Amino acid sequence: MAQLPFVSAARPLLAAPAGRGPWQRQWRGGAPGRANAAGGAGARVRAAAARRAAPAAVEAVADEEDEEEVVEEERYALGGACRVLAGMPAPLGATALDGGVNFAVYSSGASAASLCLFTPGDLEADTVTEEVPLDPLFNRTGNVWHVFIEGKQVHDMLYGYRFDGVFAPERGQYYDVSNVVVDPYAKAVVSRGKYGAPAPDGDCWPQMAGMVPLPYSTFDWQGDLPLKYHQKDVVIYEMHLRGFTKHDSSKTKHPGTYIGAVSKLDYLKELGVNCVELMPCHEFNELEYFSSSSKMNFWGYSTINFFSPMARYSSGGTSNYGRDSINEFKFFVREAHKRGIEVIMDVVFNHTAEGNEKGPILSFRGIDNSTYYMLAPKGEFYNYSGCGNTFNCNHPVVREFIVDCLRYWVTEMHVDGFRFDLASIMTRACSLWDPVNVYGGPMEGNMITTGTPLATPPLVDMISNDPILGGVKLIAEAWDAGGLYQVGQFPHWNIWSEWNGKYRDTVRQFIKGTDGFAGAFAECLCGSPQLYQAGGRKPWHSVNFVCAHDGFTLADLVTYNNKYNLSNGEDNRDGENHNLSWNCGEEGEFASLSVRRLRKRQMRNFFVCLMVSQGVPMFYMGDEYGHTKGGNNNTYCHDHYVNYFRWDKKEEQSSDLYRFCRLMTKFRRECESLGLEDFPTSEQLHWHGHQPGKPDWSEGSRFVAFSMKDETKGEIYVAFNTSHLPVVVGLPPRPGFRWEPVVDTGKAAPYDFLTDDLPDRALTVNQFSHFLNSNLYPMLSYSSIILVLRPDV
Repeated sequence: MAQLPFVSAARPLLAAPAGRGPWQRQWRGGAPGRANAAGGAGARVRAAAARRAAPAAVEAVADEEDEEEVVEEERYALGGACRVLAGMPAPLGATALDGGVNFAVYSSGASAASLCLFTPGDLEADTVTEEVPLDPLFNRTGNVWHVFIEGKQVHDMLYGYRFDGVFAPERGQYYDVSNVVVDPYAKAVVSRGKYGAPAPDGDCWPQMAGMVPLPYSTFDWQGDLPLKYHQKDVVIYEMHLRGFTKHDSSKTKHPGTYIGAVSKLDYLKELGVNCVELMPCHEFNELEYFSSSSKMNFWGYSTINFFSPMARYSSGGTSNYGRDSINEFKFFVREAHKRGIEVIMDVVFNHTAEGNEKGPILSFRGIDNSTYYMLAPKGEFYNYSGCGNTFNCNHPVVREFIVDCLRYWVTEMHVDGFRFDLASIMTRACSLWDPVNVYGGPMEGNMITTGTPLATPPLVDMISNDPILGGVKLIAEAWDAGGLYQVGQFPHWNIWSEWNGKYRDTVRQFIKGTDGFAGAFAECLCGSPQLYQAGGRKPWHSVNFVCAHDGFTLADLVTYNNKYNLSNGEDNRDGENHNLSWNCGEEGEFASLSVRRLRKRQMRNFFVCLMVSQGVPMFYMGDEYGHTKGGNNNTYCHDHYVNYFRWDKKEEQSSDLYRFCRLMTKFRRECESLGLEDFPTSEQLHWHGHQPGKPDWSEGSRFVAFSMKDETKGEIYVAFNTSHLPVVVGLPPRPGFRWEPVVDTGKAAPYDFLTDDLPDRALTVNQFSHFLNSNLYPMLSYSSIILVLRPDV
């Protein structure tokens, strides 16, 4: 248990009482609450302070009177059960210490503040149980308001803050005492308990409050330690935690929850995944749009609080003051680690749920709007996120907040890394840019306007060099909605990796048979050296993907030429228009047999490419069995089957695409050459065309092949034929050895992947012996193959 850190502080431990001081004003409106238990004697306190400046002759007497007055003016809360002390300004947030809880919150512009305490029942009734005014003389240090509540009863409460000050949106200030706002540092947020259900009165935005922490942990980590995989060895599975088990076919006891997801971790291990990237699990409001439409904020890219796990992903909801959500998230991480699976969080430090000037006042806006958001001179919100506001990431206070948050999730929640949504926003200059405040000294040519991309952004610098975050995986989505695109150019300190959007686009173009992409496709197979080698990075700094949560699924990528987003309620205007997809000849799921067969080949071709490319492969939940969203490429607002993992469909397809994907991830793990530490050299990798050693990089080439030396397999040969015509390829001659097929996407399952235990494997191979004996192999149109070198006995 931590000890009270301020016993010897010069300032009195006791806060000044509420009363007749000029700082105190009548709160305008707000939820009703009981008056604070303290009496009013502020004038006597100030008189005592004045006497401390009296001549030395009367100093002893004055000091004696001061001591008596401080004792007389003790303040209490919660019916006298808790004593109210001055507290300390650090650390920010609510901190359980010996004998009570210290509360500290940053607000530079507030003229008055109070701590609001709630019982769970009063919170549901939108009633403040007790309000503790904070005296700027005793409860403020610099721009931090603070108070210590002594007594164990405070742990049974929830809390928030009320701030007074200027309400002038045109000046970027939103202080409004009618709001009780959530502490940005709250470790759990309590409001509605059931996912998708409004409050009893129908309110989709009921009053929220933070959990008051306990002085001890209630979770047993059972010796859990970080797995610390080298990033080159990672296979990432992007998943939505609720969607993973919410469908009835999951047959889990607690569908759509952290606990429900734990019950399916063995499936991920079987699939060959050793890292999950969780879509947002910070506290957000899934009913954000519900008051004006039937849409849900399913994906969760609209954060309310960055320290708090999503409470309604917990089987217990907001019970136990929100602590169950913390423990259940920890349970998920611990059990994932037991199965050799790392956990990466998708974090959204580019905007919040408060939106633009028409949005609600929930937390940051009501505490210090001009600090936390990027503002124009007349208070308008910059919108580089496309969601109404932009987090002011490079402001000194904000970047400290972000680093504190990341540290918390690593040290307290044991996560292994972070994927930063719209990370390019973190490289933009903050509003009120001042090089002296940001760097500690003036810079040459400091004519930097708000939002300007910075070569060495302070936040990224701070994260990259933080001692606690060392070794943590950091992945940037290196673009934003304001047009800034930094793939290959994100400030990296040789630490940051990137979602490689250029890999996605190039691979889609080449696999569907677009001319002019053979050379670019070869670069993708090598880990995109044209993007990362010159800057000192390695192939594993490229996170390779073909599909992700936004955009078409793998099945839809080969089924639809056009998006079908009408169900989103935006007249099909939302979502990406340039999907680089190909329906293989007919639009939609209902197609001829030949088209359906071609689609199966194309899905396998994409997956083969992903698994044989240097870099880090990532694929999206459900793509391994061919999940479809019916052509909707922006399903952010649907809490139903379109976003749910279909365990029934996975079982139906278990002998088909799922088997292929599982075996391909296993093959990648077995091949040392497919996860190199550095970019492949000409000694390791040789390019081929239809004939060995004669690659075709011409504009019309639709064939790329390579052979690669491998410590475990000896040598592998990989070829992609994306032409509409079949071809017989010449294989590199290897005297004393022969090439043996392992993968051929032109074959029907289970012959698309020949395992050693396949009953008629030898017969299947012998069918090609007349080709293989001549160092030849026939390939169908739109197919890919993998062969391994075996001794010719």
